[in-house]
Amino acid sequence: MHALAQGAAAAAIVVPPTGPALTAEIRTRDAAFFAAFFERCDRQVVAAYLTPDFEMYHDKGGKLAGGAAVFLDDYMKSCTEAAKPDGWRHQRELVLSSLRVEAVPGFGAIEEGDHDFYEGKGDRPKRKVGTAHFVQLWQRAPDGWRLARVFSYSHRKTP
Repeated sequence: MHALAQGAAAAAIVVPPTGPALTAEIRTRDAAFFAAFFERCDRQVVAAYLTPDFEMYHDKGGKLAGGAAVFLDDYMKSCTEAAKPDGWRHQRELVLSSLRVEAVPGFGAIEEGDHDFYEGKGDRPKRKVGTAHFVQLWQRAPDGWRLARVFSYSHRKTP
């Protein structure tokens, strides 16, 4: 019976790809997460991308998240404001040339790069308002990739 338990535990460990395949996989997850986060305000999808102990640190806002539940509650408040006819709507775009992904054996991957931010009021066109650097720690779970830690810093406004 002990051998069966060890076999089941080993089957639960998912080994992520490496090299270009890992970069492609993380890039796809990154795009899906931020589309749900900024463009659709989809709480269910965003929640599925976060570890329960998710943390986010921001050079302008400090520690923005100490757990997924608290983060999601604050997130939904901003989504409610954005949904108003004159609400500010946001968009994030990864700067592809800056993307770096490194495997973290036994855990997942570190994603690093720059991202551009756009915003517009109501249904007006969005304009680029700034750029920042980020580092994201992704955990590989049997059911997919989850964000465990996010660091967003070196924010600079677009002139």
